Amino acid sequence: MKVIRKTQVKQVITQDSKDNLKSKFQTQLSQLDNECNQLQFEKRKLLTKKNLSSSDVHKRFQQEIDRRQNKMKWIEYQLEQLDILPIGSEITESEIDEMIDVQIGDNWKKIMDENRSVIIKDGIVIRIE
Repeated sequence: MKVIRKTQVKQVITQDSKDNLKSKFQTQLSQLDNECNQLQFEKRKLLTKKNLSSSDVHKRFQQEIDRRQNKMKWIEYQLEQLDILPIGSEITESEIDEMIDVQIGDNWKKIMDENRSVIIKDGIVIRIE
């Protein structure tokens, strides 16, 4: 029988991967900033309509803007941490589903508790633990 479990994907930090992550974070920041500006515009547009409650419109849009601004703060924190991170350190990049074979008599606790990870460096798998 085959079952699926989560496996971590870790990345070894190199100068190239650091530059790529920095670029990715800056793109996300720019996108979130654009979304905040668009929401502000849409909010102003809706506030001019007479049949809508201005407090409801303001509240609803402000929640979305605040959510994006919180994401921006988190990304800025990640950028700061990225600058501190030494070359050669490993970070968890994502989690993937791994398909494993389970046979009668296998130790279920051992199978599910086993912390497996795939280590990549500059897009190439260098080891599987």
